[in-house]
Amino acid sequence: MFGWLRKPSPERSIPDALWHDLRHHYPFLFERSEPDVIRLKLLAAQFLATKEFHGANGFTITDPVALAIAAQAVLPVLHLGLDWYDDFVGIVVHPDEVLARRTLTDEDGVVHHYDEILSGEAMEGGPVMLSWSDVENAGALANEGYNVVIHEFIHKIDMRDGEPDGCPPLPSRAARQAWLQVMQAEYQAFREKIIIAERFGGAAPWLDPYGAESIDEFFAVACEAYFVNRTRFEIDFANLAPLLDSFFLA
Repeated sequence: MFGWLRKPSPERSIPDALWHDLRHHYPFLFERSEPDVIRLKLLAAQFLATKEFHGANGFTITDPVALAIAAQAVLPVLHLGLDWYDDFVGIVVHPDEVLARRTLTDEDGVVHHYDEILSGEAMEGGPVMLSWSDVENAGALANEGYNVVIHEFIHKIDMRDGEPDGCPPLPSRAARQAWLQVMQAEYQAFREKIIIAERFGGAAPWLDPYGAESIDEFFAVACEAYFVNRTRFEIDFANLAPLLDSFFLA
């Protein structure tokens, strides 16, 4: 794997054939300016050179698999830089969704055990886990605003200043307050739409309803759609798109 990366080269450019296949399978990656596409290729190569991929449950990591994940992972940091991902190295890829056993202690001290089906998971200061079946279908699912890679890597960005709270690290308390004012308003409005849809038969929002779970999940779900289907995202979230621009395009 990554034989082309180990060859002596000052640029270690991704082979044209691999890049062509990526364009075919994930066209949303290339729906941006030419300078951004060039930077996408450069950052993807740097990401591959600095991260370690591990297959789980019999899954084999190939060059196309690793490139697909790398190219999607660097979208959020296209203008921020790869330093935002310097707190971890490992990426674990399962062939499909994973059944995780969870333990939760409630306010009364009662311990609850339950199972959760995961298509991805980001651990603070640790690796990122992904389901290849979800990653592989990202091109087809872009119309729905769904992207598990971007979702988990947004969580990594969110967690850089502690527990995920729907706000990335910002330079001042005032900037953070301004961010959360918009994010919380959009989150509450989205939750209300989900409640109306589920309880009263209202129209279901376009965005993944998982975003109603918490504000940090709303942030991650919103960013998925923002990066893979911005045109549709702006229709539903006209106030949120400029906020995300102010951070990701700065």
